[in-house]
Amino acid sequence: MPVYVVALGTVTPEATVTVRTQIAGQLQAIGFKEGQSVRKGQFLAQIDPRPYQAQLLQAEGALARDEAQLANARLDLQRYQTLLAQDSIARQQVDTQAAAVRQLEGSIKTDQANVQTAKLNLTYARIVSPVNGRVGLRQVDVGNYVTSGDQGGIVVVTQEQPIDVLFTVPEDQLSTIAARLRSGAVLPVAALDRTGRQVLAEGRLASLDNQVDPTTGTVRAKARFDNTGGQLFPNEFVNARVTVDTLAHALVVPASAVLRGQQGLFVYVVKPDRSVTVRPVRTGPTVGEQTAVTSGLSDGETVVTDGTDRLREGACVLLPGDRMPAMGGRGGRGGQGGRPGAAGGNAAAKPGGGGLFGGLFGGGARSGQGGAQGGRGGSSCGWIARLNAGPHGAGPHGAGGGRGRHGGGGHGGGGAPQ
Repeated sequence: MPVYVVALGTVTPEATVTVRTQIAGQLQAIGFKEGQSVRKGQFLAQIDPRPYQAQLLQAEGALARDEAQLANARLDLQRYQTLLAQDSIARQQVDTQAAAVRQLEGSIKTDQANVQTAKLNLTYARIVSPVNGRVGLRQVDVGNYVTSGDQGGIVVVTQEQPIDVLFTVPEDQLSTIAARLRSGAVLPVAALDRTGRQVLAEGRLASLDNQVDPTTGTVRAKARFDNTGGQLFPNEFVNARVTVDTLAHALVVPASAVLRGQQGLFVYVVKPDRSVTVRPVRTGPTVGEQTAVTSGLSDGETVVTDGTDRLREGACVLLPGDRMPAMGGRGGRGGQGGRPGAAGGNAAAKPGGGGLFGGLFGGGARSGQGGAQGGRGGSSCGWIARLNAGPHGAGPHGAGGGRGRHGGGGHGGGGAPQ
């Protein structure tokens, strides 16, 4: 018997990315269709690159100029150092030239950074998908001027394979689930539709949150689904069913059979003679319409699931498929005296009375001893069991009285069953 924990969950993509431009410019082209699945690095949109191409040329020109100046400054420094060795110039002039060389080296680094920035802006002009997923509806049309501050961006990409379901579990179940996860067990999780009947996808429990919400007494959990067929849709509400454990060789009964009384939980057990008895039980977990019973019942026993409010200890019941005793019509001529019932007296039937159950009791118009009213003190429901096992009387109209424990006539006349 699988032990489930069912909770309301929300389908959450592993990644939700709002694609925005990182540079300002006119949107020249769109490279996707709404609702299309895209791969990481796939082209999505194009920003006008011409302003940034011009910036790149300007940065490269400045770099080339400063590199030429640096080369000349280094040559001058080399000459000054030679003259200083010959004691032809002052050391101050050499130091000044060395500082000019270092200044130009710094300018070169700045120019190189400007070139890299211009190249990066050209890269940003071509927008690609940052993740694998599905694109949504386009937020801006071709021809619009877009900036990095646009709130809606260009489009939203959601990663749906794999996809997660976020839900909460009661803190009472936390210790069991956490222990199973620590032991390395894989806890299956099924995502069901709103009715809880159709399984949309099957996955596994990925992780638990690190704290319990004190306001609700629950802890958040995340389940991971492959979602290869796209059964789960982002932000969809589903019922998450976690299989916490599986009880081997569990004895189960319908949940409606377990009742609560002053002495605790009990069930009505049907004995072979169709009478019921009260049986105290101890129960385990309840899953759906089934309850595990840990003690009080044995395999194969019959319990009552419907109409328990009309039962009491020793009451008689009819099982599904049992035949109802036919009610006899107005009886014919009575038999020649019946044997008294197991606990009945010598009460004779009322004159002209029909057989109580169509000849089962042998009641006739002028029955002898042990007639229809005789034997009312019978102690059990065995006559119902024997009736369904095969009546002793013969004939569809009650001809031939039965021999039930409530008193039977030997040759009761029969009226037509009603």
